[in-house]
Amino acid sequence: MSAGLPSEQRYQAMRRVTLIGAMTNVSLATAQIVGGWMSHSQALIADGVHTLSDLISDIMVLFAARKANEAADANHPYGHGRIETLATVAVGLILAGVAVGIMADAARRLLNPAELLNPTPLALVLAAIAIISKEALYHYTMRVAKKVRSRMLEANAWHHRSDVISSVVVLVGVGATLAGMPFMDAVAAILVALLIGHMGVKLIWNSARELIDTGVEAEEQERMLEAVRRLDGIQGVHDLRTRRMAGTLLADVHVQVAPRISVSEGHHIADAVCVAMHGVQDELGDILVHIDPEDDQQSAPSSHLPNRTEMLKRLQAQWHDLPASRHVDQVIIHYLQGRVHLELQLPLQALDNLTEADSIARALVASSLQAEDVGQVQVLFRH
Repeated sequence: MSAGLPSEQRYQAMRRVTLIGAMTNVSLATAQIVGGWMSHSQALIADGVHTLSDLISDIMVLFAARKANEAADANHPYGHGRIETLATVAVGLILAGVAVGIMADAARRLLNPAELLNPTPLALVLAAIAIISKEALYHYTMRVAKKVRSRMLEANAWHHRSDVISSVVVLVGVGATLAGMPFMDAVAAILVALLIGHMGVKLIWNSARELIDTGVEAEEQERMLEAVRRLDGIQGVHDLRTRRMAGTLLADVHVQVAPRISVSEGHHIADAVCVAMHGVQDELGDILVHIDPEDDQQSAPSSHLPNRTEMLKRLQAQWHDLPASRHVDQVIIHYLQGRVHLELQLPLQALDNLTEADSIARALVASSLQAEDVGQVQVLFRH
């Protein structure tokens, strides 16, 4: 079972917000870099370069959003969601690289006071404009990211928020420089770089955790398990495993049910498990439910037993001197506790009387128990 917006709708929403972000970033980066040069502010230029890195990440997000929302195919049966994860790593690497470059240049100027810049009040105005624009862009992007459940888009939103923080630092640094502390512009540039680098490392770390299939926290797992335990027909639940793919959480879980229920009832219970887990965790997409007729946490006690074809051959070999066996028209096999448990069904109208039915049942049980690996035998007569 899966949840969320259809792929095309999801892509269109991601495309729209990213294009708006890209246009905003082009305008801001141009204003900050040119304005920083005109107002002699290294911090504002650094902030402009940061904004320019946003534009690069926007382009990557557009590409990744298109590819990640493509339908599953023969080579990618689980879809293309991990493309989003790789793109998020790339955005993080860009941020980290930008941070190192800005810090190196600012440190060089601090060590050479003659190279320190003296910004003009224009830098303050541009920094204020950047703060307002980026904060609005952050809220818009984050709202869409939560709607479409895209970690990549959420990462881009935080990229915008890091711009807000860095622009605030620029505002303070430029103001302090204008107040008579010329080194503060370069200090502000270094602080901006540290913020950028921190965000880049965080994006890389979170995406790496997703790539190595890190599951959800223990508390969240327990919420899902408890929702399953409350269902009718569940005798036990274990081996819940989760992993993330882009904006979707994937899970598989083992549930123990009564050993002799029908396949259709088992399927019905599995559907109920999916509904219950989605009810407590809305990020869930596909859920694989493994139905267990017995507790297999320690071992698989019935895995060595013969398949149906082999078991029927063994039974036929035991029944060859038993004429009544020709009336057996259905054999139900249960693999339990390391043995084969049989239900043999015969039509009651094929028999003359109840005495004959009792005789045939006894003969079938005795003969079947002689077959290797058989543990229990039941003979059922139906109208």
